[in-house]
Amino acid sequence: MYNNRARVPDFADYFAQWADNSAAARALLGSLTDISYGAGPSESLDIFPAAQAQAPVLVFIHGGYWRSLDKSDHSFVAPALVEQGACVVVPNYALCPAVTIPDIVMQMVKALAWVWRYIDRWGGDPSRIHVAGHSAGGHLAAMMMACQWQRYQSDLPADLVKSVLSISGLYELDSVMRSPMLQSSLHLTDAQVLRCSPAWMPAPVSGRLISVAGALESDAFIRHNHLIQTAWGPERVPVVEDLQDLHHFSIVNELAKTGSHLHGLLMQQLRA
Repeated sequence: MYNNRARVPDFADYFAQWADNSAAARALLGSLTDISYGAGPSESLDIFPAAQAQAPVLVFIHGGYWRSLDKSDHSFVAPALVEQGACVVVPNYALCPAVTIPDIVMQMVKALAWVWRYIDRWGGDPSRIHVAGHSAGGHLAAMMMACQWQRYQSDLPADLVKSVLSISGLYELDSVMRSPMLQSSLHLTDAQVLRCSPAWMPAPVSGRLISVAGALESDAFIRHNHLIQTAWGPERVPVVEDLQDLHHFSIVNELAKTGSHLHGLLMQQLRA
């Protein structure tokens, strides 16, 4: 249920395509790469500036089960969004087992706080920060919506994250911990599962989360996709969709396609 690479035999072709398209995107857009948001391992991000000031900001968090892949593999999501007037930020984070999932969550908190403080230098509006993420990145995006920002740093706005698009996200980590394939590198504990399962947390007091998954994904991912709406309610999670004819990797490509349904859902959030 959790082995997406086994379910999609040509997964490596997607990774190769993402890497090639990402290199092209960085060259095309003149991105600013490897900007530090902290001093810890892999605490850097890439920025794809907006053409005009006061643009909505989209922070895209990559997947890889918290243990693989890199921001440089996901620059390809930026061109279609920059073309539509957004400022795009793609952060990195350290990978398990060198760090824990709670460590990664706090790295993303640090990255979002940095974005709020400094993104206006590259045309982004700090009052219009939105987050999207795929798979483990969808989990981290949901955690950012659940974050109590003023407990982290008192000057941050409580509604720092205006909306989230979670693509094939994971919302409870108990079942993840019980997958030997994943637990061998994640080393989750019961306490960490409790701390980092957004579906087990109180619903956020503001913001809106859209949850999508590919209809060709496993029953486990379809269950997760609907779980967050059950947990947080339709006011916070008004849209849950299983997108036809898409699997765990092809769904990410849809985000980068201007005119696709998934791209349109994200643009609705950015323009709200």
